[in-house]
Amino acid sequence: MALRLLTHFDVRADVLPSLAAEAGDTGVLETAYESLRVLNIERNGNIIYTYKDNKGNAVFGIYDCQTRQNEHLYTFEKDMQAVSCSVNSERTLLAASFVQYTKEGVRSELHPGSKCLTLLVEIHPVDSVKVLKAVDSCIWVQFLYPHAESHRLQSHLLLISEEKYIERFHIQITREDGNRVVIRNSSHLPRDRIAEDFVWAQWDMSEQRLYYVELEQSKSVLKCIQFWADESFTLMFEMPLDISLSGLRFKFVNFGYDYRQDQEKLCNQPSLCVFTNHTGSLCVCYSPKFDSWEEVTYSVFYLHKGYRKTFTAAPGSAGSHVAKGITFLNLGCLVAVYIPGHFLHLLNIQHPDLTCHSLFLTGSKMAAVLPPSPLQSLPGSLVLDCSSGKVYRATVDQSYLMWFLWNAARLDCDKMAALHCALLCGQDPGFQEDQVIQWICEHASACHSFDLIQELLIASSYWSVYPELADVDKLLAHSSVLAWNEEIPGVMLVTEELPLLLMKVYNLTGYWAKLNSNLEYVKYTKPHLHYHNSVVRREWHSLVSEEKTGKRRSTMYVRNILDNAVKVILNMETRTLEPRLIPLLQEEDRHQRLLVGLMVSELRNHLVRHLQCVEKKKIEQTVLDYISKLLNLTWCMLETIWRKHSAHPWVPRLVYNISWESLPVVLRGTTRDNRVCGSHTTLLSLPSNKHGSAAEFEVFHLMTRILDATNSLCFPLPPGFHSLHTTLGVHCLPLYNLLHYIDNGVLLLTETAVTRLMKDLDNSEKNEKLKFSIVARLPPLLGQKVCRFWDHPMSSNIISRNHVAQLLKDYKKEAW
Repeated sequence: MALRLLTHFDVRADVLPSLAAEAGDTGVLETAYESLRVLNIERNGNIIYTYKDNKGNAVFGIYDCQTRQNEHLYTFEKDMQAVSCSVNSERTLLAASFVQYTKEGVRSELHPGSKCLTLLVEIHPVDSVKVLKAVDSCIWVQFLYPHAESHRLQSHLLLISEEKYIERFHIQITREDGNRVVIRNSSHLPRDRIAEDFVWAQWDMSEQRLYYVELEQSKSVLKCIQFWADESFTLMFEMPLDISLSGLRFKFVNFGYDYRQDQEKLCNQPSLCVFTNHTGSLCVCYSPKFDSWEEVTYSVFYLHKGYRKTFTAAPGSAGSHVAKGITFLNLGCLVAVYIPGHFLHLLNIQHPDLTCHSLFLTGSKMAAVLPPSPLQSLPGSLVLDCSSGKVYRATVDQSYLMWFLWNAARLDCDKMAALHCALLCGQDPGFQEDQVIQWICEHASACHSFDLIQELLIASSYWSVYPELADVDKLLAHSSVLAWNEEIPGVMLVTEELPLLLMKVYNLTGYWAKLNSNLEYVKYTKPHLHYHNSVVRREWHSLVSEEKTGKRRSTMYVRNILDNAVKVILNMETRTLEPRLIPLLQEEDRHQRLLVGLMVSELRNHLVRHLQCVEKKKIEQTVLDYISKLLNLTWCMLETIWRKHSAHPWVPRLVYNISWESLPVVLRGTTRDNRVCGSHTTLLSLPSNKHGSAAEFEVFHLMTRILDATNSLCFPLPPGFHSLHTTLGVHCLPLYNLLHYIDNGVLLLTETAVTRLMKDLDNSEKNEKLKFSIVARLPPLLGQKVCRFWDHPMSSNIISRNHVAQLLKDYKKEAW
């Protein structure tokens, strides 16, 4: 399944054994089994449930998710139907609302003319009961929870009414006779009106926030109230939304589940919910009333990004009926939009700009069989199955995503979306990045719209440091793709900008400061601040050019750059626990070290410039981790391909006597008459011949792809990469193609590779021809150095001529 639901709580499995141990009466269990259901989930994760005993009395209990123990709270000795229940954080007060039905309708014995009774009960120990409300409209109750557990002498209770108002009661308590809790002045509890004349409300128990929608001049205005630990509350923001709530039955979200509602009727009503996460994202998910079963429309207001995306999807085959309504689930950095049996849309809310970063699945590809009963999305990626009383923790199933990539993803957009969803799982325990790397190694050239290796390098490195720094999403790219114009099959999209100047955030602390930072970035930052390597590219080319011509920069400047590279390599070595089969990081490779060091310097300056409130030591470590990840990904790709063929380390050895005829036909057909340059390199995985093994051919091909990907981004490679690449080229290519690769810059003649070539190859006719061709292509300084390792008359001649030329040059200087 694309979504994996792990059972967090099962009201029957976790409660009934406790009841059986206490009661010992099968009659009690049978009655409880039929009536047991979840009423509420408090901020601390504790779950309140209710059931009927064998006398028909309404019993309330609480399940502590920390201790996994049940506790009896209160028994109401009447046959009443509980609608809502909440307990304060100290478990000294319980609030509950009831309705009572008979075949003729609502009984009048509750209270003259009343339909709903709301009670406040002292339960430590059970003592007096106070009637808070006795009205015809339904009431929901919710205690406010402070951020820190404490033994307070005051509790605060929200009462939410179908008559479209919310009140807050202030309940003073005293302690008598030790720990006995008594409500002070219970005949008159102070209260204040929080909101009124609204049509929709949602409670966020985790963050103690109340979202609600008011109709102002026929416009829907979303507002949010934050309740603070000091018992105050603040209106945080208000934002006009262009949505229609006509036909919406007055609805509460996350105030408990109303078991009296007709679910079939609810499916055809507008749906609205608000999702947030700690990064400062704020999404409003909206689905209007279905006008036709042929298509489903839903919108997501990405308020933290400044736009709204409206999707129109065909729910299934012609004539299919949408029996269940649309479900929105909060999965952290993803939002799942789901219609059972029709489609599943995993929306990337952290980076929603491009549709290719969100995965749309239909039919057999969907493979998500969620419970058919109504689902209620809760903070922390929790999902309440309202009918069965089960609470699940929802996650994206990485194993399914990998199956999808290997077997079902045919379009580039599907591969891109599944790859990003899989990398998002990198923040979850148990994530296996090597599975993603293996798939990319096997499909490096499978996409035409983007480069898979570039996408892996950028996205995986980004997510590796994402949790370390705030606002890193504004400063580092998460994808190599900047625009996507292809349509996603099965879904149409319309994007509209939101008038963010109308959104007012009134308090800038914690989450709200992050949200405001996102809004300020969207409003005023043009162009975006993502880091790119253009400055590094220019400076690196300048340094390399100067070294080739013998010019030198300031010794201190170059030393600082090389010291940066040393820090990265040491950081890599401390994180590398297992021995590697591919030998890298074992040589100087001055050019790559310069590139590594320059990127460290430039990226550090970029982050320091825009993250002035973050200490430099933390930024320095983030930079080292980011670049170490880049280098390690390259290394891991090579390791993955090599381990596919061998469990033994690769030992550099040079045996060169390959003829054109001995080269595999696939390689001959793509290299003799084509220029080997950039993305035109199309080597395939090759079978083994008597010289280059299958593993060496595959590693060589993959290294060529990696080189092409990193060159266009100016990303560094692990020191030793080019020497290994050239050595494999000698193994796998005939002379004509080898020289073609060298002349076009695909293979670089490093000092290590050329020295090994001169030492390891004998002076047979073919090897002499190879060595002559290599020496002729070397820069003068390097040529003089490596000729000393070639025991051959020609090398002696070159050394002698260079020596005489230097003597004549010195003589002329002395003569002048």
